[in-house]
Amino acid sequence: MDPARIAAHRPTQLAHDYSLFASADATAPRVCRDFVRAVLYTHGHEALVMPAALCTSELVTNVHLHTKGAAILRVRLTSARLHVSVFDESPDPPVVARPAAGAVACWGRGLALVEEVADMWGVADARTGRYAKGVWFELRPTV
Repeated sequence: MDPARIAAHRPTQLAHDYSLFASADATAPRVCRDFVRAVLYTHGHEALVMPAALCTSELVTNVHLHTKGAAILRVRLTSARLHVSVFDESPDPPVVARPAAGAVACWGRGLALVEEVADMWGVADARTGRYAKGVWFELRPTV
C-alpha cells in the first residue's frame, strides 16, 4: 500500500491517557512524580520532565499535607499538550500563598510554583462522589 495514503488516514493527534491511584502516605508525591516522568520519557517528551515532575510533586504534596487522603492522578498527553490532574477528597479550594519578599518559610509556595512553571493551571469543575476536587496543570511542548 502507498505510504502517503496510509499517512492520510492516521489521526493527526493521538492521545495517551493514564491514571494512578496514590495512597494516603508520604511516598505519594514521589510515586506520582516518577509515574509522570515515565510517561514523558516513554513518549519522547524529555523537555517536559523537569517542569512536569515539579508541578506534579507540588499538587500531590498538597493533597498529602492538607487532606490526609488518597489522590487520583490523571495524565493526558497529546502532541500539543500535557494535562495532569490530581483529584482528592476535599471540597476546599486550593489557596495560592504569596509570602512577603524575603520571608523565610519551609512550605506554602507550592501553587505559586505551579503557577510560575505551568502554561496554565486551575481547579476542575465540581465532581460527585468521593473525589470532590481536581487541581490540574498544563504544559505545552516546545517546538
